[in-house]
Amino acid sequence: MNEIAGGQPLALFPLRTVLFPGGRLSLKVFEARYLDLVASCLRERRPFGVVCLLQGGEVRQSGGAAKDTRFEPVGVLAHLADVDAIGTGLLHVHCDGGSRFRWQSVHEGADGLWLAEGISLLPPDPAVQPDERHQATVLALHRAYDALAHRPQAELPPERHFDDAGWVANRWCELLPVPLNARQQLMALADPLQRLALVDEFLRGKQLI
Repeated sequence: MNEIAGGQPLALFPLRTVLFPGGRLSLKVFEARYLDLVASCLRERRPFGVVCLLQGGEVRQSGGAAKDTRFEPVGVLAHLADVDAIGTGLLHVHCDGGSRFRWQSVHEGADGLWLAEGISLLPPDPAVQPDERHQATVLALHRAYDALAHRPQAELPPERHFDDAGWVANRWCELLPVPLNARQQLMALADPLQRLALVDEFLRGKQLI
């Protein structure tokens, strides 16, 4: 599946959530601009960018000012996995989180889509094993996933990499009730071992492990 073409603007889907690399995101798409975006991404086999909203709404309001919308500077590419029509003008979309990216500037296109320019892909997490002191956090994620697997509404990524510190940290970040800005900072953190250490500290502080 294609990543982003060099020099081309990246269409954004701003949300009040944080997508993580390797994660799974479920969306109900009904606005015309995003229905067209999904159609073009399917046709061209390309991703769009999910960015966390700092200010503004997910749904365009009549008369809403574009200048009042602000996004986080780091987002994650969303690759379409499944698209189902569940009604007239309504799609149920499942996306898989890909590479993290940073944008330099954004503008609103004529069709209402936000387009990001100056895209640079951030390096993926290096494949490192969790430290021995974080094994309780790894085992707790095993148990959490075993429990969630029996819930049909659970949006779990299809692959399991419990021997990868970045993957374990990312999956915990998706599950834990942490503030949105903290979730964003954890996603953008370059060091997966540091990310996992912060998750481990949170779990111990809440006496969850």
